[in-house]
Amino acid sequence: MDKALGWIERTTAKDPHGFLTYQRSTPTGLANQGWKDSWDGVTFADGSIAEAPLALCEVQGYVYTAYLARALIAQQSNDTTLMLKYAAKAQRLKEAFNEKFWLADRGYLALAIDGDQRQVDSCASNMGHSLWSGIVDSALAPQVAKALMTRDMFTGWGVRTLSSKMKAYNPASYHNGSVWPHDNALIAGGLMRYGFVEESQRIATALMQAAGFLNGRLPELFCGLDRGSHPVPVPYPTSCSPQAWAAAAPMHLLRIMLRFDPVLTEGKLFIDPVLPPEWGEVHLRNISVGKDKINITANGTRFRIEGAPAGLEVVHGLRGPLADMLDVTAARP
Repeated sequence: MDKALGWIERTTAKDPHGFLTYQRSTPTGLANQGWKDSWDGVTFADGSIAEAPLALCEVQGYVYTAYLARALIAQQSNDTTLMLKYAAKAQRLKEAFNEKFWLADRGYLALAIDGDQRQVDSCASNMGHSLWSGIVDSALAPQVAKALMTRDMFTGWGVRTLSSKMKAYNPASYHNGSVWPHDNALIAGGLMRYGFVEESQRIATALMQAAGFLNGRLPELFCGLDRGSHPVPVPYPTSCSPQAWAAAAPMHLLRIMLRFDPVLTEGKLFIDPVLPPEWGEVHLRNISVGKDKINITANGTRFRIEGAPAGLEVVHGLRGPLADMLDVTAARP
């Protein structure tokens, strides 16, 4: 972990704001190196291609989480110096992110910052990952949530990778208007993290319903056509199915809706379900919790756990985000 963080720190030191950027090292290398890795996966609102080096909004959130995680590990190891170091780095990154990525006149986060320090102003699903990581200021989160759930983004089957109002939008493209289940699962997690329960439920329910039309298996992606005009999800011709990311999406959605968070280092299992009414009663069997197996039955906000070991405290409530577990304010320079 520390070697990976060392690479991040060396790379971010080259950026004036401490952002993690990418740029291909050869003319034939991969132009885009985020999860949207197609050649046209990062565009401005006018459809023009953003040029590297690029700092993606979701990647800064990943770095933020890595810093906080390392700070938490240090805290649990009673290494106050290291804890303060990484808590401070997380705080500085969060402040710079919200200042540089926010598009005040649009009410959403920029997709990226390009090499000329311009905001890549497309409305894209990536900002949902920023909610998931917790890097978005709580004051801005309602506007981000609203932008993600508008009709130009939410199709009724999921959130599009790119708003239908953007020039590069194409519902049958790979990254510019299609719907990706794993992307949506992370967005649902981000919305839930900031307390947007109904919005998170809408995405989770839409994806599960889509799976029902796709032989019970969510594919890598499907076309971003509106559910009102297309009552059945339209397959993407070359989508991988099965695909690992998509296969994991329903499991992640279940955990989000259950708000299920085992914290074995504290001997606690946090759970506070908000299952959508359409899901009815959910039964989960043989869930690994350390060396033990438990069963969960849940319906709406009610739940029952069977098999919890004697040393594990079941807490009906939410565990705070990583940032809440650290004295981040004390770590400010």
